[in-house]
Amino acid sequence: MNFGKILTAMVTPFDATGEIDWNATENLINYLIANGSDGLVVSGTTGESPTLSDQEKLDLFRFTVKVVDGRVPVIAGTGSYNTRDSIILTRQAENAGVDGIMLVTPYYNKPSQEGMYQHFKAIADCTALPIILYNIPGRSVVNLSVETVIRLSAIRNIVAIKEASGNLDAMAEIIEKTPEGFSLYSGDDGLTLPTLSIGGTGVISVSAHIIGNEMQEMIRKFQDGDIDGAAKDHRTLLPVMKALFATPNPTSVKAALNSNGIPVGGVRLPMIPLNNEELASLLAVLNAFEEVNS
Repeated sequence: MNFGKILTAMVTPFDATGEIDWNATENLINYLIANGSDGLVVSGTTGESPTLSDQEKLDLFRFTVKVVDGRVPVIAGTGSYNTRDSIILTRQAENAGVDGIMLVTPYYNKPSQEGMYQHFKAIADCTALPIILYNIPGRSVVNLSVETVIRLSAIRNIVAIKEASGNLDAMAEIIEKTPEGFSLYSGDDGLTLPTLSIGGTGVISVSAHIIGNEMQEMIRKFQDGDIDGAAKDHRTLLPVMKALFATPNPTSVKAALNSNGIPVGGVRLPMIPLNNEELASLLAVLNAFEEVNS
């Protein structure tokens, strides 16, 4: 399954009362498709999945599938630390018409490598949809080892991994030892170009909310053999990427979208909005980027 080069981990827009804002969600979906997103990941960490109920997640899946209307793949985040609950939500997401599933490594309960293998296998066995694994040890505490990824890649519908360990050596080994057609996506925007250089497929991105077209241009240059041009783009984009992660995600990217005229509202507790100093720092970086590229 070819999901594309840039999948955007979409924020979940909220209204003034903290409920999902469906009009803003439709607007955001159309904006992202028009501005560099090859696919959308719904109800991931950036979508504030820890604060969404299962019913809200399911409503988001159905709504996004309807609005997208086949224009790009829709990937549903259905992973959790509870295998049974993940199976139920995965089946519901499949019935909602999504194109794929993303499964984060089980967090908090710290399973073994064998436990994680059995967890992912059990979910894969319950669905015909293609599955993207999501390794993010900085959030989940556990690290999905290269060996376990290789084992899981032998399962027919486990087709990709979002690798957010930042370990390029591990990423290279995964690319080398998994079957042809298995895709590796960077989970870190700042490693998009290095990941491509070792044979990765692309990135599952937060920054693409703001600089999706520019990231696509960087990837195009790399694929066309303009390595110097791609490297220059990488250096230009890096300050924006860093600024969007200067505070707990997705507080900065939501603030950036709001300031750019794409209303997505605030965040749900325990996340809190940017303070005045944080907002000023973010806007300074975005304005400097705009001036350079205007």
